[in-house]
Amino acid sequence: MSSVTQIIQQYKNDTESVYNTWFVDNDQRLKAFRTIRRGIIQVVEDIKNKSFPNDFKNSSLEFVLNCIAEQKQVFVGVSHPFYWKPKLRIPDIYENQANKIAFGQFLENCVNAKNEEQVLKEIVKLDELHIKGLGPAVASILYFLHPTWFPPFNTAIVNGFNFLFKDKKKLGSWSEYLKIRETLMETNNKFKSELSNDLGAIAGLCFEIGTQKMMIGNDDYLSEEERHKFEKNIVKRQKEIIEEKKEDNLHSEMQYHLLKIGASLGFDVTPASNDKSKAFNGQNFSFIAINKFPELPCDKDTQNTIKLIDVLWFEKGTNNIIGAFEVEKSTSIYSGILRLSDLYFSISDGDEVFYIIIPDSREKDVIQQLNRPAIKNSKMNIKYILFSELRANCDAICKFGTDHSIMDKIAKSV
Repeated sequence: MSSVTQIIQQYKNDTESVYNTWFVDNDQRLKAFRTIRRGIIQVVEDIKNKSFPNDFKNSSLEFVLNCIAEQKQVFVGVSHPFYWKPKLRIPDIYENQANKIAFGQFLENCVNAKNEEQVLKEIVKLDELHIKGLGPAVASILYFLHPTWFPPFNTAIVNGFNFLFKDKKKLGSWSEYLKIRETLMETNNKFKSELSNDLGAIAGLCFEIGTQKMMIGNDDYLSEEERHKFEKNIVKRQKEIIEEKKEDNLHSEMQYHLLKIGASLGFDVTPASNDKSKAFNGQNFSFIAINKFPELPCDKDTQNTIKLIDVLWFEKGTNNIIGAFEVEKSTSIYSGILRLSDLYFSISDGDEVFYIIIPDSREKDVIQQLNRPAIKNSKMNIKYILFSELRANCDAICKFGTDHSIMDKIAKSV
């Protein structure tokens, strides 16, 4: 087998590896950490106030796992262990109140942990309870809380780990996961300059090897059937990458239209803080946006969340937000709603307008999310605009619009 250094370089040099398509330069991955953390806090609150359901479907836990699954490559199938399987009575957190509370306390303590030893103690306590179905599948949740302490975990990662380190670790045991974690952290520390403090990088390497998307050393271990599967995976991945690039272009296009309209209406405009380097149609967002994000009357964490909203319009020369827009092409519509909610419940003064911008094909999805009781019963008025409407009417709105109410000409309500 090649040295670990050579394997890491092979991994990083492959433009289609998860290192390059998921780990680095991926704004959606970075956005997911804050969204998932908020979702986990909601799971804890639901368990505390006894509104957590007796099924996975439509629960706050489903939202968290859907957000993780949207990261695609490394997290395909991440929701599967949490689906309620009535015949097996697992996971045993939907019917057993004591187990449900224990899970909620575990999550809350992990969210608030100040060091990795605290989380390790929580894992040991959870493991000692022998709650069915709450094995190291939970580690993928922990990763999004503490990415420098805990790697994600699934079958492909274990398989890749075993091949890379010539080991025989098994899936489904917390003790095995913790041993894998120790080895990955030790290796990561040794090659930190080549990888990252974020353990997603080295977990992605194991995933690539485990799915046989990355060949290391002699490939004689592959049968003809496995080799055929490997080649099919490469073709499939290439298609996925092309589709993701198309989606990114669409997202940038919609942000551009919103920035252009806002500027033409006389507002100060800005894209999400991690999107300023983007461009569309030869126009850099940084040339349209204000140079500095205004200080908002809220705490730093809330301001950082608000700064991730896809497009914001400010009253000229002030920190008064007039328009907030979330573009949701394929990711969870509810995650966009959560960011708008942060704005509404922390600094709203009643003059803001909120919009979700969606592909025409997702109209049913947005109607379903906006009909959630938590949204429906709040005074927050979120409207939605279809991609086709925004694209077709952008120039006309820029030409004839005089204030933000012009957007209602193309917006819909539920």
